[in-house]
Amino acid sequence: MFRAAKVTFISLMALTSLSACAGPVDVSPRPMVRGADPVADPVPDTDPATQARFQAWVNNFRSRALSSGISERTWDRATRGIKYNPKVIERDRYQSEFTKSIWDYLDSAVSDTRIANGRAVLAQNRAALDKIEARYGVPKEVVVAVWGMESNYGANRGKMAVVSSLATLAYDGRRGEFFAKQLIAALQIIDAGDIDADHMTGSWAGAMGHTQFIPTSYLSYAVDFTGDGRRDIWSNDPTDALASTASYLAKSGWQRGQEWGREVVLPAGFNYGLTGKGTRKTAAQWAALGVRDAQGRALPDMGATSIIVPAGAKGPAFLISGNFRAILHYNNADSYALGVSHLADRIAGKGPFVRDWPRTGKPLSEAQKIELQERLTARGFDTQGTDGKIGANTTEAIVAYQRSAGLAPDGYPTLELLQTLR
Repeated sequence: MFRAAKVTFISLMALTSLSACAGPVDVSPRPMVRGADPVADPVPDTDPATQARFQAWVNNFRSRALSSGISERTWDRATRGIKYNPKVIERDRYQSEFTKSIWDYLDSAVSDTRIANGRAVLAQNRAALDKIEARYGVPKEVVVAVWGMESNYGANRGKMAVVSSLATLAYDGRRGEFFAKQLIAALQIIDAGDIDADHMTGSWAGAMGHTQFIPTSYLSYAVDFTGDGRRDIWSNDPTDALASTASYLAKSGWQRGQEWGREVVLPAGFNYGLTGKGTRKTAAQWAALGVRDAQGRALPDMGATSIIVPAGAKGPAFLISGNFRAILHYNNADSYALGVSHLADRIAGKGPFVRDWPRTGKPLSEAQKIELQERLTARGFDTQGTDGKIGANTTEAIVAYQRSAGLAPDGYPTLELLQTLR
């Protein structure tokens, strides 16, 4: 049976100055600063035919749920009264098309307000965070930074019914199987007694609690750090959620005592073909190529490291370690991982980046990315497909074209580059 929420660990009233976050993104290469929906809108009326088809799908899904070990009692209680929610589909469609420049994204993710509030909640939760850090080896500032990015330090945990949202997304079909698996996982969580369906709330996409776990990640990584018998990421006490985040990062490869990385300066004439997560070298090897710490310090030994240039040759460069890659397991976007990493540094008292962003132009739209790929391929620089996603193949093609055209080969897709190809 669902027990009452634990005694609050932080005063949410003290966080009323927190700025609002937008909803989570799982597709965009420039995700919005994440955070669940602050208020759940009522499910809008939908035509009876759509609701009838949805209910038929729910009835058919029952056998899959029961064959996955879900009890009939849990199924009946969790699905009683659920409806198709078109608002969820609107959010899903909008988010998949969202793009934002890296500097605009980080301005929001690592704002002065977010830094100040991060320091405040760290101080308020220091005792628990110290114990979490000791157990999992993940710095308390990193855990707090994820908390800030995901739900604005618990202010925006989401109030939408997770089972209903996931059923809507699974029925809709665009990523139906992914959300069907999330729905099964959500029902397993309910079946295990960690929460009941009425209190299982979250974002439009089914991300839950202070640090916005999707159900499958919850099953894999959530922990009962308080020892009360439940892995409670929903209540006002954030302890289980913060420990679960540290557990997630530790199991994703976080190395105790190692930095996520740091800002570096690249020498004149640097081969930008060496940038990107696909190339890994030691700090000594990068130093031999002329790479220097942006603040004049010696490059630390962080094992196999890579260099990323999120805004191309005109913006700052970063040497990233395996810990940066661990953050990418939480959200596989460089901008998100850089946001968490930099926010953690600022909460810890470190300063801003040395080199500023170019702050010109805006990211290419999906149609422009497809056109870029088509034009590169037509000129003999094969992108291995025209899907509008700037992956390793497209980056390599851009670098090859830039070299042939006498441009800085940073592999960064810009409107200026597209216009040159035109």
